[in-house]
Amino acid sequence: MAFAVDKRDIEFCLFEYLKIENLFELERYSEFDREAIEMVIELMIKLATDKIAPLNTVMDREGLGFKDGKVTTPTGYKDCYDSLCELGLIAPSHSTDYGGMGLPYVIATCLNEIMGSSSVAFAMTPGLSSAAGHVIEIYGDPQMKKTYIQKLYTGEWAGTMCLTESSAGSAVGDLKTRARKEGDHWLIEGEKIFISSGEHDLTENIIHLVLARTEGAPKGIKGISLFLVPKIRPDADGGLAEPNNVMCGNIEHKMGIKGSPTCTMVFGSDGPCHGWMIGEENMGIKYMFQMMNEARIGVGIQGLSTTSASYQEALQYAMERIQGVEIKDMKDVDAPRVAIIKHPDVRRNLLSMKAFSEGMRALLYSTALFSDLMLVHEDENERNNYKSLVELLTPICKAYCSDWGFRMTELGIQIFGGYGYCQEYPQEQYCRDAKIASIYEGTNGIQALDLIGRKMTAKGGLFFMTYLTRLNDFLNEHKEHARLGPHVEKLEQARDSLVQVAMGIQQAAMSGDLEMPVLHATPFLDLFGHIVMAYLLIDMAVVADEKLQAIYTAAGAGDESACAKVIEDNPEAKYYDGKLHSMRFFVDTYLPQVKALLKSITSGNRSPLEISF
Repeated sequence: MAFAVDKRDIEFCLFEYLKIENLFELERYSEFDREAIEMVIELMIKLATDKIAPLNTVMDREGLGFKDGKVTTPTGYKDCYDSLCELGLIAPSHSTDYGGMGLPYVIATCLNEIMGSSSVAFAMTPGLSSAAGHVIEIYGDPQMKKTYIQKLYTGEWAGTMCLTESSAGSAVGDLKTRARKEGDHWLIEGEKIFISSGEHDLTENIIHLVLARTEGAPKGIKGISLFLVPKIRPDADGGLAEPNNVMCGNIEHKMGIKGSPTCTMVFGSDGPCHGWMIGEENMGIKYMFQMMNEARIGVGIQGLSTTSASYQEALQYAMERIQGVEIKDMKDVDAPRVAIIKHPDVRRNLLSMKAFSEGMRALLYSTALFSDLMLVHEDENERNNYKSLVELLTPICKAYCSDWGFRMTELGIQIFGGYGYCQEYPQEQYCRDAKIASIYEGTNGIQALDLIGRKMTAKGGLFFMTYLTRLNDFLNEHKEHARLGPHVEKLEQARDSLVQVAMGIQQAAMSGDLEMPVLHATPFLDLFGHIVMAYLLIDMAVVADEKLQAIYTAAGAGDESACAKVIEDNPEAKYYDGKLHSMRFFVDTYLPQVKALLKSITSGNRSPLEISF
């Protein structure tokens, strides 16, 4: 199967649904227009199709080399990485003052989806470098900014985030890495594990952002500081000086993303390892969350990317694979054999993948747009509203998209049947590559705790009420819609379930029963995610329905059969009709899970807490 990008749906989401051209009316983005954005998207699609996607299988089969502390990347990786750098696509949304392109974050999200669809493993190093540079841009001192940011944003150097230790995974506050003051720098000693892109041969230098505890610092996360630790120390002019005693002790042999080096990094074991504190002492967790929140959106994009890639190839395969006869001809041994896309179960799986792909795209793109608007909108109240939405939706972007993205790649394998389980086709790799997304950058259980314990209650519930107001406005505007009204009504009922559960969780917490909300945090995130998806799919369906009705009118299609003929003959009508089917299918098939989750959460069952394992 040939790698394909769903360019038409990307364009719909950006230009017809989110209307991102409105951003270009604001001063920060006034130099851009639709033509410029389409050109950048086309550049990424071409690179993804011609170079990155063919590399994806090579990286998976060949894997990484590791010898004497050095990591060698698979054949063609370096050339592909250099091509990305030459196009200026390492940090597309970051400042042009430091080598970025200054694009809106929503466009960077689109570009990251395309790159991730062609290879999740390849997309990781550029994403980390961009995020590391952004932390330095926000919190670093003038010398750090001068020395490091441009090299990170252009890809000349790479970046990492170093949090996890063998005894301090999700419990970051338990870390043991130490920092001791020496003159204008600090001496770093410790070991970090599971460090993506910790060592490789793509760049001549790697800049590690390392969490460590200074001497006498408080226990827990309140005593953690953030340090910039280069693999090779730069000289006064920003050139390479001498090695900094940063060593790679090992690389992991993983289920998926095998082209991405996941390293054990050792700091200061063979001599002094110099680090420079970023920002203020004991504020490291705050600074690192800047990078982690970007990474969490990035992980959500990975869920979308693997879903989209899996769907596009499953759709091609289903149209070409001949097997069996149509259901109506089951008793006719001489009936013609048909493509498997004729079989109802295959069509159900395909439509699930289509609906989730489109819904997740809308969720991630809209959250990215809110991130842009919270910075550049002219009205302060609106900026605050958008910030509230970003805060609330970030754990849903990460957890919901990664969980359901993995499940959609399972369906991709199912459509391919036995071939999907074999390496002859890429479906099994999509599934393996997708699984990690629910684990790193804070497991999805932690995302659920963040949603229920922080985001739902922050500022007296402001984030949640901001979203609920937005949802209610939509319901009130469209519940009488001539064609979509019944589906809006189902969303309204699901909204009521969301409010009921949220109130129940709040009451349990206020009564001192903290275990019950924590026990049901993950089901609650899933419930909330279904509602967010349904809302977005219906909202997009409103736009698609209007466009479709205009096409019918222009064609003079006055009855059902005439409309069906328009859909058959007109690709744009077929596309908009497909959007409506995605919405209807999701609302009728997946949104009802909200009621089941409501019953589960409110059942009062405490068995997981009471059982003696």
